[in-house]
Amino acid sequence: MGIVNMDWKQLVMILIACLLLYLAIAKGFEPLLLVPIAFGMLLSNLPLSGVMNGAISSIEPVGVTANGAIEAGIHTKTPGGLLYYLFQGDELGIFPPLIFLGVGAMTDFGPLIANPKNILLGAAAQFGIFFTFIGALLLGFTGPEAASVSIIGGADGPTAIYLTTKLAQHLLAPIAVAAYSYMALVPIIQPPIMKALTTKEERSIVMTQTKTVSKKVKIIFPVAVTIVVSLLLPAAATLIGMLMFGNLLKECAVTDRLSETATNALMNIVTIFLGLSVGASAQADIFLSSQTLKIFALGVVAFGIGTGAGVMCAKLMNKFTKEKINPLIGGAGVSAVPMAARVAHKVAQEENPGNFLLMHAMGPNVAGVIGSAVAAGILLSLFG
Repeated sequence: MGIVNMDWKQLVMILIACLLLYLAIAKGFEPLLLVPIAFGMLLSNLPLSGVMNGAISSIEPVGVTANGAIEAGIHTKTPGGLLYYLFQGDELGIFPPLIFLGVGAMTDFGPLIANPKNILLGAAAQFGIFFTFIGALLLGFTGPEAASVSIIGGADGPTAIYLTTKLAQHLLAPIAVAAYSYMALVPIIQPPIMKALTTKEERSIVMTQTKTVSKKVKIIFPVAVTIVVSLLLPAAATLIGMLMFGNLLKECAVTDRLSETATNALMNIVTIFLGLSVGASAQADIFLSSQTLKIFALGVVAFGIGTGAGVMCAKLMNKFTKEKINPLIGGAGVSAVPMAARVAHKVAQEENPGNFLLMHAMGPNVAGVIGSAVAAGILLSLFG
């Protein structure tokens, strides 16, 4: 029986999994992310469940050839658990780019194209990544480990998984869970930071309507971004390429079936597989360590600094532009799409119920998606 083989670490992880399920179901904290992650964590920490056990094989003689040589074959004694095989999609870097494909197919880059200044806000929000990288080095992490930990500040779970599988695979469980947990907690983490760095007058700024972007420009944009970014930073080509391919499927108007599949069926399937396998990687012996506590602490610092840097960049831009920017949209420069944009919109409406910031906030938000992929490419180029 499993109950007689349970130790206190497994019990703690089961309680954490139940807490995450409660937050996802009862409080609505990004249930599409937290429910699969929490349930995968629950399954892998149940004693003797074997869902993350690897296959056990041996090479055994199977016969003798005509010339007397012994023939050997691989004999599988234990086939391995289901989630172990799903986890290969994380380890091999397959699931994160597929998530980017779906995100691209769901994303409208129109607000970013209409107001290119939003690129600065998306870039500023990545400051938390590089600040935290230095902090991780000071806490004793190696260069590749520090790079993997710091990418949590981009608030982009797939990017965090992709980079960690390339640089520090042994840290995948805590980094993946931290990244997705903070993405789910965007509505709690961001508002206090936004309010602390802005005045009531700044939060009440009403922005003018964005320009309309032509269909031709929207089709050219993903192709141009893929070429430019990949030529400047080849390490980012996979993530940027899948993101922009998904967007091209959406905008070109001749691949509606493919766009719909990427947006719905494919995205949902990969989200289930990714969530379950990421959660299952958080096994008690690996997860409950001082290193994990450092990763979670650094992750929230990275996230907070990224949010603050975006807000401060917007305030700085207001000193040089005629049309004022509501600084709240700078906080949406982190890559959590569209949660961060919704948070900026909600905080603005608390001051002025008639202020609709959502589409304005989507500009920095989608810029942050590109920015986090570029930041990952830089770190991968340095340490890969």
